Amino acid sequence: MPSLTIPQTPRYVPALPTKENLQYADLTIIDLSKAATAEGRAELAVDLREALTTHGFCYIINHGYTQAQNERMFDIADIPMSSVPEEEKRAYAGDSKKTGLFQGYKPRQYWHIDAGALRPFLPDIDAFVHHNHHNILYKICRLMALSLELPEDTFVKLHDFDAPGVSYLRFMKYFPRSEEEEIQTKNVWMKGHTDFGSITLLWSQPVAALQIQTKEGWRWVKHIENALLMNIGDSMEFLTGGFYKGTIHRVVQPPIDQRGYTRLSMIYFSFLNDDVKLVPLMESPVLQRVGVNRRCEDDVAPTMKAWRVARISAYGASDLQKSKEPGIEEEVLNGIVVKHYN
Repeated sequence: MPSLTIPQTPRYVPALPTKENLQYADLTIIDLSKAATAEGRAELAVDLREALTTHGFCYIINHGYTQAQNERMFDIADIPMSSVPEEEKRAYAGDSKKTGLFQGYKPRQYWHIDAGALRPFLPDIDAFVHHNHHNILYKICRLMALSLELPEDTFVKLHDFDAPGVSYLRFMKYFPRSEEEEIQTKNVWMKGHTDFGSITLLWSQPVAALQIQTKEGWRWVKHIENALLMNIGDSMEFLTGGFYKGTIHRVVQPPIDQRGYTRLSMIYFSFLNDDVKLVPLMESPVLQRVGVNRRCEDDVAPTMKAWRVARISAYGASDLQKSKEPGIEEEVLNGIVVKHYN
């Protein structure tokens, strides 16, 4: 059981927002406070559809956590990175390549830890996870269903909170690199990719490094205080027959005035229930009107579990083949081509 005595939480001091003149993506802002009424949800559903059919990313504001609660969670998120001895981290390490699950500590340059230093804060983390799932994810699920003219609870039913492997919270920390490392990686900290779950919630932090691919090229994502970023993954692209596509995004070296700072992230990844078959929801009047683009035939489509295990197990372990498209590598999982963007 977590300790009844809560120790003093060290303050994580992030970098100041960059003053560099960057090319930012013009992302829609979804105000969740409007979701309290049917009229508000109808309005937001239209905004969400526009956001997901253009950039595939949007901001979420008025999500129910105050700025003070937000800052406390970032303080807690830094504890397993800065306050846990290496031997204790190793005791809670996970092997994603073998298990097909992301749970567990990942050492630097590899890719939840309930170790001693973090145990007193488990109630805070538990409350944060519940809030992300029930108060943010479910509201987005309802808006997404409305945007496809489906019953409001369609996607809520596909995201059971207690289902195995359905969601997890990740604390992730990027450390400054040497000039030699930056040259070797061409200033890319994480290659361009799409997420493979359903909906991703990334809590905004000030170090500019996230970029998304747009029709105009790579664009930076601007920090908004006490906001979060939402995007969909491959499994939602399957369910919508390509109407909503997972947006390619990457992490690169921060601008000059933020180099030397660490970049701490809090990300809530959600997955559909394991038994959900990844086929288009053709009961949607919207999909009936616009048509669908299947990535595979319905009879061979994987379940969420099969897709999740295949993607996680292969991450960083499978041999990638060069694509005919420049700067792209490919692998085939469950008979489906997965692209990686250099």
